[in-house]
Amino acid sequence: MALKTQPAGSGNAWIVVVAAGVVAGLQVWKLPPALPALRHDLSLSLVQAGTLLGVVQLAGMLGGLAVSLLAELIGERRCLSGGLVLLCLGSVAGGFAWSAAPLLVSRAVEGAGFILVAVTGPGLVRRSAPPGRLATAIGFWGAYQGISTFVGLIAGALVLQVVSWRVWWWAMAVLAPAPLPWVLARVPRDRAAGVRGAVAAVARIGRTVRSPGPWTAGLVFACYTLQWMAVVGFLPTIYRDGGMTGVWPGVLTAVVGAANAVGSIATAALLKRGLPVRAVLIPAFALMAATSVLAFAPDWRTLPTGTTGQFLCIAAFSLIGGAIPATLLRMVAELTPKGGSAPAAMGLIQQLFNAGSFIGPTLAAALASRTGGWHSTWWMTCGCAALGIVLSPALDRFK
Repeated sequence: MALKTQPAGSGNAWIVVVAAGVVAGLQVWKLPPALPALRHDLSLSLVQAGTLLGVVQLAGMLGGLAVSLLAELIGERRCLSGGLVLLCLGSVAGGFAWSAAPLLVSRAVEGAGFILVAVTGPGLVRRSAPPGRLATAIGFWGAYQGISTFVGLIAGALVLQVVSWRVWWWAMAVLAPAPLPWVLARVPRDRAAGVRGAVAAVARIGRTVRSPGPWTAGLVFACYTLQWMAVVGFLPTIYRDGGMTGVWPGVLTAVVGAANAVGSIATAALLKRGLPVRAVLIPAFALMAATSVLAFAPDWRTLPTGTTGQFLCIAAFSLIGGAIPATLLRMVAELTPKGGSAPAAMGLIQQLFNAGSFIGPTLAAALASRTGGWHSTWWMTCGCAALGIVLSPALDRFK
């Protein structure tokens, strides 16, 4: 049956965009369950493993604004489609890696594909969602990372019991372009400026870059993603270092990722009902700090609840954290200056977001190596939460 193109703002085209985001996120989260095998096969150190977790964010850290300019020139749908193709190519190449260096390069290619999807997704969701469902659509976009974490870690934990990590990489390469036919058929066509509009596009982007609102939102986002990516990215390794075996490290981490998605979707529903933005960010950062201290400061192996208590604390950390992306993504349009570029605002926010995702795992690994265990992780999470609390009130001034 042929797929019919739907006009902008009708139907459920936004679901296709969210699905593309989930598929892109799966390329990030295919790695954590495979880390033990990768460290064994490729002789990776713990810090190298942390860099490998973060390098997929490198393209986003460096190229968010470049992607926003590309989106202005050729259109957001074309950028998202190209991102899915790059994710496929990077995953195919990664399956052939023989050492850390080529695997890092392939992850950087995947990072370029990921940033193309991540920067253009919110705009496409806004463009394709009916007005009455816009808040719901934005909430689901804010949850795509949690959804992909859950699916990627559950699938990885099970699949890697029976196949090698290389087969897992190639399977994910097949999955990466799967949403493409539906993106082309259902997502509204681009209304790109073309080359003639380059000067106007650069002017809009320049106006956006000079505005403090997107910078502040990006820094707040980075305060969240640095700690969340570090904790959840290394969680399977943390559990295995604690003696857990089999599929359980991946399964428990997947549940933690799903909790993040639940937090994001629930927060979007509350914001739609009138919950003030200022009532979300500061309490969320404070509770993330508190739950991370509870998760990592005690030696849970000596307590009656054991690993179960630590798991519940980390799940609460992730659930509460989901409120932050849902809130910040809802504010992107309001933080874009008059005459500015919404894709540029999202690109700038995404660059800072990805900087946190890149730094977080490496910093957590360095702390663990220096202190001889994961018990020092809460130093990092509390520092990030404190900075997020300091920066969050400034966002009200830029709306």
